[in-house]
Amino acid sequence: MEGRLKIQTLLHVFCLLLLGLSWKKAALGASIEDDKQALLDFVRELPHLRTLKWDESLPVCKNWTGVGCNEDGSRVTSLRLPGVGFHGPIPLNTISRLSALQILSLRSNGINGSFPSDFGNLKNLSFLYLQYNSISGPLPLDFSVWENLTSINLSNNLFSGRIPSSVSSLKQLSFLNLANNSLSGEIPDLNLPHLQLLNLSNNNFTGPVPKSLQKFPKSSFLGNNVTIMENPVSSSPVASIPQEPILKSRNSGKLSEKALLGIIIAVSVLVLLGFAFLFLVCLLRRKSTENVFPGSKLEKGNMSPEKAISRKQDANNKLVFFEGCNYAFDLEDLLRASAEVLGKGTFGTAYKAILEDATMVVVKRLKEVGVGKREFEQQLEVVGNIKHENVVELRAYYYSKDEKLMVYDYHSQGSLSAMLHGKRGENRTPLDWETRLRIAIGAARGIARIHSENGGKLVHGNVKSSNIFLNSNQYGCVSDLGLSAIMSSLAPPIARAAGYRAPEVTDTRKATQPSDVYSFGVMLLELLTAKSPIHTTSGDEIVHLVRWVHSVVREEWTAEVFDMELLRYPNIEEELVEMLQIAMACVVRVPDQRPKMSEVVKMIENVRPGSAQSQNRTSGNDSKSENGAAATTTTTTTAPEPVRFESDSSC
Repeated sequence: MEGRLKIQTLLHVFCLLLLGLSWKKAALGASIEDDKQALLDFVRELPHLRTLKWDESLPVCKNWTGVGCNEDGSRVTSLRLPGVGFHGPIPLNTISRLSALQILSLRSNGINGSFPSDFGNLKNLSFLYLQYNSISGPLPLDFSVWENLTSINLSNNLFSGRIPSSVSSLKQLSFLNLANNSLSGEIPDLNLPHLQLLNLSNNNFTGPVPKSLQKFPKSSFLGNNVTIMENPVSSSPVASIPQEPILKSRNSGKLSEKALLGIIIAVSVLVLLGFAFLFLVCLLRRKSTENVFPGSKLEKGNMSPEKAISRKQDANNKLVFFEGCNYAFDLEDLLRASAEVLGKGTFGTAYKAILEDATMVVVKRLKEVGVGKREFEQQLEVVGNIKHENVVELRAYYYSKDEKLMVYDYHSQGSLSAMLHGKRGENRTPLDWETRLRIAIGAARGIARIHSENGGKLVHGNVKSSNIFLNSNQYGCVSDLGLSAIMSSLAPPIARAAGYRAPEVTDTRKATQPSDVYSFGVMLLELLTAKSPIHTTSGDEIVHLVRWVHSVVREEWTAEVFDMELLRYPNIEEELVEMLQIAMACVVRVPDQRPKMSEVVKMIENVRPGSAQSQNRTSGNDSKSENGAAATTTTTTTAPEPVRFESDSSC
């Protein structure tokens, strides 16, 4: 009998070892196809209101909304699906199979039930965002399984019970938000060396706040029945707002009438001064928030996550994403994002918004929109459906009575305007001629594509260097298109933007394709001269770039036109003069005499003969003579080495 028990025990241990090895093998052998099936099982088993554009015939990486992968595309590492309308508990054995997952965001849904018991399989998890759901029950008992966690947000749920002491094992944790739940008991002593942000407000915690957490502001603990220990050695806790000590002398009794009157006068003066100070602060704050990103206030260049758009007011107005966009955030995410002003342009203010999962986007807040919702949406649908490597893609838009927003990708290199007119000095990297050529050819291709849309009737309407960016291959790509048609008419301002405006444009709503060509010509002159379209001399004389270039060329001082930084590059004189001729052809006063953008593309491509796009086309000189370009005497130089313009990638 005893021998049989030993054999059964050995068999049991052997089976467990085999099972453990099979689990380990499965984890090590997991592939992108396994992750794909886990995602499909998840969305099939969890009902949701918003349609996910997950095409099973397409690869998961870069094609499925909200799904991100590692560099080689072998595993899913991030899943961001906020505001999709999930309702019900998270199905077991679905997300937990994504063993390489590092970022999980299912915030702002209707998920209920308890915290998934199999999430312990997500050993690589670093960011966990489940806020604004209805998840109930206790928090996970063992947080130590997620040793890489740096950010946890489980706020605005229905969690109950205590904070498990295992949270203290998360030595990398820098952000913990458990606000607006039903957690209770004493707050444990969380000895977390990297913790920077903590929010435990609006729960049912009792007792003293541990000494290790007293460095955080009192707002972190509001809405609880807790006290902050001023002297942990003392047996009786002291309230977080200590009482003023009452001092009595032996002769103290009633205050004299004069002393009482003096106190009353002093208090009255202080109260009046306090009211005046508060009124002044409110007035200044109101002025400082008039031109900031909606839902935030400006604080030292950054935005605080205070919401200004109420959920009730804009419940039916949501961010509209275009097909193929892999971003997964909603309006509330934008309102909570930290942001900084990038610049104020003709049609509005642009902000760089950094979402809580570190995604960076550009949000443009439009001003003076002159059309209703239907016309606004129709125009942006045309703009958003343009997919071209030299056009900055519109990712999403938002329309409400008070706010109109547009969302673009963020380009870290900045605009052409910043590159040309930034501070010049020893530490500045000059914008070389090769890069300027690529910028010119890319921008020309982008505008030509825009002009071919909507039956050949679409107009950019705001071509200028601050709306030109660089893609990954350093080609120009164009942003901010199609807005002039939906904006109110703007008076021609005495500003940099006015220097791009064609002479015939008196109403910004009536920009045309020939006026785009004029603006592009000004941008080419800007590339060649590094001077702003309207600038002042040392004697405060206002100089219009187009007029100035005309006067210099008339006097045959052509070399004086070009940026001094360009003259250091050998054997490019002919190319500089050819580009100058193209620019001059674009800025002729009569609109009908300007070339079309498709013709401008060919001319610029022919500046460097031998490029892939320039072969078997008419010469640059022929093109320019056909379009009435000004003739300029050139000096014969050695032909430059032909440079191949590779196919440029998307912006």
